[in-house]
Amino acid sequence: MEIVNVKNLSKVFDKEIVAVDNVSFQVKKGEIFGFLGPNGAGKTTTIKILTTLLQPTKGQVNIATFDVVKNPDEVRSSIGIVPQALTLDDDLKGMTNLLLSAKLYHVPDKIAKERADELLGLVGLKDAAGRDVSTYSGGMRKRLELIIGLIHNPKVLFLDEPTLGLDIQTRSVIWDYLKKLNKENGLTIFITTHYLEEADLLCDRIAIIDQGKVLIEDTPSNLKQKLGGDIIEISVDSHVKAKDLISELDYVEKIDVVEEKLRIKAEKGDEVLPLILEICKVNNIKVKTVSLSRPSLDEVFLEYTGKSMRDTGTGFSDNSAMQRLWKSR
Repeated sequence: MEIVNVKNLSKVFDKEIVAVDNVSFQVKKGEIFGFLGPNGAGKTTTIKILTTLLQPTKGQVNIATFDVVKNPDEVRSSIGIVPQALTLDDDLKGMTNLLLSAKLYHVPDKIAKERADELLGLVGLKDAAGRDVSTYSGGMRKRLELIIGLIHNPKVLFLDEPTLGLDIQTRSVIWDYLKKLNKENGLTIFITTHYLEEADLLCDRIAIIDQGKVLIEDTPSNLKQKLGGDIIEISVDSHVKAKDLISELDYVEKIDVVEEKLRIKAEKGDEVLPLILEICKVNNIKVKTVSLSRPSLDEVFLEYTGKSMRDTGTGFSDNSAMQRLWKSR
């Protein structure tokens, strides 16, 4: 059963700038869905439409059976949002931040207090509930922000870069919380991230968007299998000459120049790599760096977008948009 249904969605700005171009995809109830894209791909615009922060130009979007245009209040009651930029009030205690959010969602006081206690225990913040948020570490703040998005028991949780800027240990803790929420509570999670290993670890399915179009949608394992072959990346002082020579080798399937490196897709990469190095040596081509890897989501992303994933600094970090959403409730 689909809990998010996007059909032929388009968004045009100023009558000519097409940010989202006839996008369709579905998110199944109870899955973790990753939405990936480089800067300017249309990812942020799509998500803002899904969360009622923008009106679509055409197409239909339903969240938990509610139309985002016809039933925005019902959609907002059905979703939780954890923005990239923290929206906590540092001068209030952790518990107070939670209860304030509950009031914005019209959660009865008694239920809100019970829910807050439960969620604080879930993320290990019960002992810090009575402290001002200004005393919290970055990881504690992110955990509090996460459960604020859950205080009204939403059906879909939207997470924008949930672990951006956190150390690997704290990121791992957040991943564990998210997997627990998904598996034990059946919570549907819609996540954007620039950590592709995070998407690989967490997501049941992934969609990659670029230039306003969804390019591919599948499970992480299927995406990597579709790519096929090994990936050799080599930096040399003469890309054109090296590319021409290497393309003549057996098992070499494709060569691209990406960020001043030759990116070579090859069957039997461990056999091809020594031959490439020998060619460079014989032809006086200086090798600066070289690497051999199996297909990963990084390679999948490069294959479909021709770009590397980079931090865009966009998304739900638009606090003015978030404030408009709260005020509309």
